[in-house]
Amino acid sequence: MFSKYKPTWMLEAIYQITPEQLEKQGVKAILADLDNTLIAWDNPNGTEELRAWLATMAAAKIPVIVVSNNNHDRVAKALTALNLDFIARALKPFPRGINQALTRLNLPKEAVIMVGDQIMTDIKAAHSAGVRSVLVKPVIATDSWKTQFNRLLERRIMKYLLAKNPEMKWQGELK
Repeated sequence: MFSKYKPTWMLEAIYQITPEQLEKQGVKAILADLDNTLIAWDNPNGTEELRAWLATMAAAKIPVIVVSNNNHDRVAKALTALNLDFIARALKPFPRGINQALTRLNLPKEAVIMVGDQIMTDIKAAHSAGVRSVLVKPVIATDSWKTQFNRLLERRIMKYLLAKNPEMKWQGELK
């Protein structure tokens, strides 16, 4: 019933993903949600940990593209210091933004993962686009008012998914 919301992997944070893990999984690029996945929704500056992780990905020649439902100006402003490519107004949970990123990357679906903190937008969009997904815990515990309703529904869906899929566990790496 809720299989379209089931992530391929579940990690505590995006920073746990390494180039070595990606290589083992045949992944050549990362699509990432912005708010509460890469940065706190209310603090666009990011962290040193994020900058170090992005530097590691850049050194390994693994592109990271932000796929966000936010408008162009909001995403551009948030990413100014991080120098990342992005797709704004992605319309997640629909596959539109992910498909745009796939076209930009010129990679097959199997070579890309979508990382996000919401099953109702990020994970569902990944499923809709035929891309593997990584659910991460939100960077901070609070959400913008636009996300709070989704979180209520997500708790119910996650409870169902965890009951039906005992293998769904928070991991420390992609396995």
